[in-house]
Amino acid sequence: MPPRDRMLQKKMGTGGAAQPRPKGGKGSEMTKLRPIRHLAIASDNPAKAAEFYKQNFGWTELKRFGLDSDKPDEAPRPSGVFMSDGTLNIAILKFADDQLLKGVDYTGLHHFGVVVEDVNEWMDLLMKQGCAQVPYEIPPGTHAEYKFRGPDGVVFDITGHQWDGSAPA
Repeated sequence: MPPRDRMLQKKMGTGGAAQPRPKGGKGSEMTKLRPIRHLAIASDNPAKAAEFYKQNFGWTELKRFGLDSDKPDEAPRPSGVFMSDGTLNIAILKFADDQLLKGVDYTGLHHFGVVVEDVNEWMDLLMKQGCAQVPYEIPPGTHAEYKFRGPDGVVFDITGHQWDGSAPA
């Protein structure tokens, strides 16, 4: 058994051999590994947070919206800065609405995103599995994606195209 499978087996407590992924057939596309290519961080001041990450981790700023460079201490709702570490698109956002049901002032990790081949097929699949779609208004000039709430309440995005600054999935 490969080391990764042994590690997962130990973590998951399966006790037996890891189950192989289905090969061929319609279900095989749905079980293909889809790496995370987008993270969103809820922040009270996206510009200040972005400066911190640029200075300390070398992340690259891609674009920003809703922020006035003449008023660095002000961050209206919605506003944000999109960055990249070379692999992930990282959005540092001040949200206009409460998508997590934790209050609009929540700060911290907000959601993750994956690229899928067929957004409509995935939307149907996720809804059939009981995942609720999270309604929200897409701010002008930002990446379009569809948000869902998983069985544990974690919000995630699906999209049919790469986020700026993310590595190909």
